[in-house]
Amino acid sequence: MAIISGSFAQTKTTEKIVYKDAKAPIDQRVSDLLKRMTIEEKAGQLNQLNGGLFTGPAAKDAGQKTKMQQLRDGKVGSFLNVLGAKETKAVQKIAVEESRLGIPVLFGFDVIHGYRTIFPIPLAEACSWDLKQAEKNSAVAAKEASSAGINWTFAPMCDITNDPRWGRIMEGIGEDPYYGSLLSAARVKGLQGNLNDVEHIMACVKHFAVYGAVEAGREYNQVDVSRVMLWNKYLPPYKAAVDAGAATVMNSFNVFEGVPASGNKYLVHDILLKKWGFKGFLVSDWSSFSEQINHGYAADRKDAALKAIQAGSMMDMESKVVIDFLPQLVKEGKITVAQVDKAVARILYYKFKLGLFDNPYKFSDEERENKTMFTDANRTEARNAAKSSIVLLKNTNNVLPITSPTKRLALIGYYAKSKEDMFDFWIGNGTANDAVTIYDGLKNKLGESAINYAAGYNADGTTNDDLINAAVKSAYDADVILVNVGISGKMAGEDRALANPVIPDGQIQLLKALQKTGKPVVALVTAGRPLILTKINDLVSSIAYCWILGTETGNAIADVVTGAYNPSAKTVVSFPYAVGQIPVYYNHFNTNRPDPTDDAGNWFSRYRDIPNDPLYPFGFGLSYTTYKYSDLTLSSNTIAKTDKLNVKITVSNTGKVDGEEVVQLYIRDITASIIRPVKELKAFQKIALKAGETKELSFTLTGKDLSFFDADGNAKLEAGAFKIFVGGNSKDVLEKDLTLK
Repeated sequence: MAIISGSFAQTKTTEKIVYKDAKAPIDQRVSDLLKRMTIEEKAGQLNQLNGGLFTGPAAKDAGQKTKMQQLRDGKVGSFLNVLGAKETKAVQKIAVEESRLGIPVLFGFDVIHGYRTIFPIPLAEACSWDLKQAEKNSAVAAKEASSAGINWTFAPMCDITNDPRWGRIMEGIGEDPYYGSLLSAARVKGLQGNLNDVEHIMACVKHFAVYGAVEAGREYNQVDVSRVMLWNKYLPPYKAAVDAGAATVMNSFNVFEGVPASGNKYLVHDILLKKWGFKGFLVSDWSSFSEQINHGYAADRKDAALKAIQAGSMMDMESKVVIDFLPQLVKEGKITVAQVDKAVARILYYKFKLGLFDNPYKFSDEERENKTMFTDANRTEARNAAKSSIVLLKNTNNVLPITSPTKRLALIGYYAKSKEDMFDFWIGNGTANDAVTIYDGLKNKLGESAINYAAGYNADGTTNDDLINAAVKSAYDADVILVNVGISGKMAGEDRALANPVIPDGQIQLLKALQKTGKPVVALVTAGRPLILTKINDLVSSIAYCWILGTETGNAIADVVTGAYNPSAKTVVSFPYAVGQIPVYYNHFNTNRPDPTDDAGNWFSRYRDIPNDPLYPFGFGLSYTTYKYSDLTLSSNTIAKTDKLNVKITVSNTGKVDGEEVVQLYIRDITASIIRPVKELKAFQKIALKAGETKELSFTLTGKDLSFFDADGNAKLEAGAFKIFVGGNSKDVLEKDLTLK
C-alpha cells in the first residue's frame, strides 16, 4: 500500500493513485479513494462542524485549534459559516496539504436570499410569479457566495405552509404545491447551474419533510399529517427540486408518523433514495441527529447515530454523533462498511464534481471576491426583484400612483428610516449600512424637499401623544400620507414564531389619527409574513404589501409609489381575516356541510363572528390598470384519459396604462376515490398587456394535471366530472365543466 502524507505526496511504489488523476472518471476516483480510507476518515466525511474564523486571534482559541487538528486527522468533511476567500483558502490548505489523504472540505452557508447583495425574502420573491427573475436572483447570490469561498448553500426551502405565525414562512414558497414546485426548481437551477464553473454552488432542498406543517406555527413543534396530504400537498416541491438536480437534501427537525425525520426510513430511504432515486447526499439540520433523543426516539447519542445512518441519512451537522460512534457501530456489526461507503461516496462524488481535488482553492479567489461583491449590476437585479415582489392589495380612488411632481408627501413611520429593521434573520453576509430605506428611496426619486417625515411610533410599534401629534402636523402639510406600518424584519426567520401576527396597536392608533385629517392615507406594510390587516383595511385608501425587500427596499418602493413601475405581484399565501381563522388557505376541502341547509341558514361549517374566507385570497393582487376576462372555452367538454385539453381565455387591459397580469388556471375534481380540494392551481402565465390591448391565451392540460396521489404515492387518474377555472386570483374566476371518460 502506498504511504500518503498530504495531497501531493509521492508513493514508495509505482502504484497509480487514481483519485488524484484528473482524467479518470469520477466513479473510479471515488472508488479508489474509498479503498484507501480508514473507517475513522470515512466517519470524518460525514461530520460537519460550525467553523467561524480560523486565522488571526481566533486561531489561538482552544476550540478552533481542536477543529483544525480534527481537520488534519481527516475527521471533518465540511464546515459551515467559514466565510471569505482568504479564510476558506487557509482552512482548505490544512485539509489538502496537512491531512493524510488530502481530501478537501466543503464550505456551507445559509445563502437564503442573497450573500452580500440582499434580495427580497423568498416568500416575497414568490409573489412576483416570475420564475426567470427568481432564477436570476439565485444566480447572483451564488456568484457572490462562490467568490467568497462558499460552495454550498442550505437553500432553497421547499416547505409548504399555511401558517403566518411560523417565522420561517418568510423563507419559503407559499401554500400551493404546483407553483411551489416550479419556484423550487427555478431556485435550484439558479444556484447550481451545471456545477461546472466557479460561479455556482450546490443547493440543498430543505426541510425534508413537512416542516412547514408545525402545529400552531410554533418553531420545532410537532407535525402530524396523513400520507395523502404528504404526497399531494407537501412532497411535490421537494420532488421538483430533486428532479432539477439539487445536489443535497436536508433532514427536517420534526417527526413524521411518530419518527423523527433524521431517523425516518420511510421518508429518507423509501421515498427519497428508492422511489425518487436521489443521487446526491443528505445533511442533517443543526444537531437533528442527536435531537432524536429529545424526541424520545433515540436512547442516547450512539443510538441516535445508529438510527440516522440506518434510515439512510448521511452527513451530521454539528451533533458529532457520527464521528464519535460510527467506527464503534461498524466494529459491533450494527452498521456495515457498505452502508458507510454508500454515504461517503456521494459526498466524495460532489467534491470531485466541484473540481476541488484538482483545484482545491478554485472558489477562494480574493481578486474575484473583490470584483464580484455588491456590484451595480447585482443591485439592479435586486431592485428589479424587489419592485416585482410588492403586492398592491387595495387602491381606492386610485390614490396610487403619485405621478404629480407637485404633490407633497408625508412619510410616517419609524421603520421608514430604520436600516436595521429592514433586514430579517437570514441576511447572509449583508449589512444594514448597505440598505436603502423607504425615506432614502423617496428622497432619491422626488427630492428631500418633497417629503415631510415623522416617526409616528417607536421601534417596538408603540406610540404616544407626542409622536402622533408630530405625525398629524406633518400630514396636514401634505397632499398624500404614506405610512410605513408592520413589524420589524428582526421578527422574521427561524425561532421567530408569533401567536398574533397583527399590526401593532400603536400603529392602529396612529392610522386612526391620520385618517381624521381627511387626507388620503397609503399603508406601506413591511413584514416577513402575512399580517392580519383587517383593522387597517378601512383606515386607509391604499395598501401596498412590501414584505422585506432587501438592499434596494427604498428604491423599489419609490418605483411603485410613483408609478415608475406598475405592480403586478400576486399573493402566494392567503391573508387571514383573524388569528382564529389560521390556518386558512385556498386549496381546502369541502366539509359535509359547506353551505346553509335550512331557511334560517344554520347547521353548516362557519364562524359565527367572522367570515370563512380570508381577507385577501391566494393569487390576489391589484395593478394600476384593470383587466377583463372573457370567452373561456375548452377544446372539448368530454375527453379521454389519454387526450390533451386545450383551454383558451381572452384577457383585456381595460385601463389607461400598460401592465402585467398573472393569469391563473385552476381545476376541481368533483368526485374521486379520495376527496380533492375545491380548487387546485395547475397552470399560469404572466403576460404583458399594453393599455387597451387584448390577448387570447391558451393552456394545455394532460392527464397528469388531472391526477392525484394515493396514500402510497401512486399517481391516480380517475374518470368523472371536473371543473376548469381561469381568473386573476383563486376567488374571481370564470368556469367550465369537463368530463373525463
